[in-house]
Amino acid sequence: MQGVAKAVLISILVAVCILLFVNLVFFFPWYMTLVVETFNLSQVAASDNYIKEAYYEDALDRLRSRPIFQDRAEEVVIIAKNSSGYTAVGDDDENTYENLAEMEKPYKQRGEPITVEVRAVYPLSISLWGKEVNSELPVSFSMTVVGLKHYKDLEFY
Repeated sequence: MQGVAKAVLISILVAVCILLFVNLVFFFPWYMTLVVETFNLSQVAASDNYIKEAYYEDALDRLRSRPIFQDRAEEVVIIAKNSSGYTAVGDDDENTYENLAEMEKPYKQRGEPITVEVRAVYPLSISLWGKEVNSELPVSFSMTVVGLKHYKDLEFY
């Protein structure tokens, strides 16, 4: 009788492991999409020392409209911060910041780091004998890049 119980237990554990592996197969392209979008945003942030509002909104819409993110589309968040810890997302026209103080501008001078992070929630779900087991995995990926653009309205140090 112990042998039968062990065999049933092992078969249940193997089935759960196989189902988790199948979910992991779906997780890899999901996570790589986060990585690619973070890389694209970081390159834009490095070229202008901040992310323009239009590109930020386009990237957010692109991520939320993809089928692999549609289950938790409202939980996809893009965060961009400059070296001061303030947001590095700003207006499309950089001339609107000419008369503002240096701390009020979303961009910093060349050589300052910008951190771009994309956060999302992966819906891990397994169906065992008709019963759905759900779990949410909060996942994020961040990259820090250095701003490349020299701004004449900022002090050069």
